[in-house]
Amino acid sequence: MSENNIFVDKITEKFPDMVIGSAVFRDETTICVKKEAIVDVCAFCRDDGSLKFDYLSDLCGVDKLAVNNTYEIVYHLYSLPLNHRVRLKVAVEDSETPSLATVINVWPAADWMEREVFDMLGVKFDGHPDLRRILTPEGFVGYPLRKDYPINKRQPENLREIFRKDFD
Repeated sequence: MSENNIFVDKITEKFPDMVIGSAVFRDETTICVKKEAIVDVCAFCRDDGSLKFDYLSDLCGVDKLAVNNTYEIVYHLYSLPLNHRVRLKVAVEDSETPSLATVINVWPAADWMEREVFDMLGVKFDGHPDLRRILTPEGFVGYPLRKDYPINKRQPENLREIFRKDFD
């Protein structure tokens, strides 16, 4: 059994009804979990002695609305002591306010990464202590990484004035 299968087996054994699927491609494991289990799965990945995923190296979002009407939130985990990686994916359904629980209590480094996903895609992280835009200015209209964001979108005139002042 490869190391990659151990990740899938351990997480599936602990959360049998919460793992939707998994794949290994080019020796990288991806495990898809239900959104209501993400905090528990992440804490297990961090705390289990054979996993020890103590480092959240990246958290990002992907617009999959054209494929299955969801946003995909992707967690890239790394174990410093054991030198292995895994990727977790969670589908968040499109709605007026798409949301997912924060993992800041598992990895404090998730703070700015979750803010970036919120800023670029509009996915809210429930329980986040400071969820506000991080890359675009306050008052920015829309979410630039959504595929339906118009390429020629213009921001309101007053916001353009704020941009100009920032760069003067």
